[in-house]
Amino acid sequence: MILIGQYDSPFVRRVGIALSLYGMPFEHRPWSSFGNADELRAYNPLTRVPTLVLNDGTALTDSHIILDYLDGLVSDDQVMFPRTEPMRHRVLRIATLATGLGDKAVSLFYEKRLHGQVSDLWVDRCRRQIEETLGVLEASRAESSTEFWFCERIGHADIAVVAVLRFLNDVHADLVAIADYPRLKAHAEKLEALPVFQAISQPFVPPA
Repeated sequence: MILIGQYDSPFVRRVGIALSLYGMPFEHRPWSSFGNADELRAYNPLTRVPTLVLNDGTALTDSHIILDYLDGLVSDDQVMFPRTEPMRHRVLRIATLATGLGDKAVSLFYEKRLHGQVSDLWVDRCRRQIEETLGVLEASRAESSTEFWFCERIGHADIAVVAVLRFLNDVHADLVAIADYPRLKAHAEKLEALPVFQAISQPFVPPA
């Protein structure tokens, strides 16, 4: 398989980490959706990352869809999104809150990067959405007594939260104080120290 996209994207990074944890070999092509749009378009007309090209040439996009596909290739004792309820929707809720926060952080970056006149209303709205989501995630983590979010084994929710927190810190360091969310801060520091998080990592590179 081929994973297209740079690891400074939390969405590409979460897929790269999952592939590595599942022990699935892949080729990484660190293409930018801006700088490498023509190359990317040959696989994905939306020119979005992550794009995962399967062995038969099929290209999947959207990190959640890609992870859903990967989960279908592994056993029940390996899968990082639970297959049974109620745990499945609980994990999905945390993962989608994290990726939604990531979407807001990306939108805010482009608002500041591409618009000559930045909307203070939009910036304040994004900041509030990010802060309130961090508050919900902090409360959820505080309720967990296990090493990882929902069990003693790492899951997609853990990966999504940590990847998004890294992106938020890299791109909007002055937007929120992560120290105000001590459970999230501790969880992120612990996971970022793991070899797979160290390997699947890249400092943020603003698009040209």
